[in-house]
Amino acid sequence: MNALTTLAEETQNPLLPPIPELVIGLIAFAIVFFFFAKKLLPNINRVLDERRAAIEGGMEEAEARKAEAQQVLEDYRAQLADARHEAARLRQEAQEQGAALIAEMRAEGQRQREEIIAAGHAQIEADRKQAAQTLRQDVGKLATDLAGKLVGESLEDVARQSRVIDRFLDELETKADATAETKAEAGR
Repeated sequence: MNALTTLAEETQNPLLPPIPELVIGLIAFAIVFFFFAKKLLPNINRVLDERRAAIEGGMEEAEARKAEAQQVLEDYRAQLADARHEAARLRQEAQEQGAALIAEMRAEGQRQREEIIAAGHAQIEADRKQAAQTLRQDVGKLATDLAGKLVGESLEDVARQSRVIDRFLDELETKADATAETKAEAGR
């Protein structure tokens, strides 16, 4: 028997397992494969499909948000450009209104200055006329008194006094005008 066992051991290939072990291994592999194919593989595929859908959905959502963000950025830039244009327009209007207000104030100042000058000239003219009238009366009184002393008679008569005064003052004005003309001709 010894020889038979030795011979059986020698005839058996060490790389090839015994047939009963090979059958049991194949049956166990088939059971594990069947279990994986029916139970585990569908769950794995479902999880992988869900993960793929979530990733693709996330990418689509990211693309949508990116497009939305780009649209918001463009809207913001458009609003910013509109705001800049509006600010420039308002600044221009303010400058124009300021220039118009300055011109209006200058015109008002010029008008007030002209009114003040005209009022001053009118006041000066009124004062001059009043001074001339007062001077005429004083000179007339003095002239009447002097003429009365020179003539030796009283010139108390108002009509006579008025004629004498007017004649005297007319002569003075004629002499003053003649002197002014002489000076004007000499200056030429």
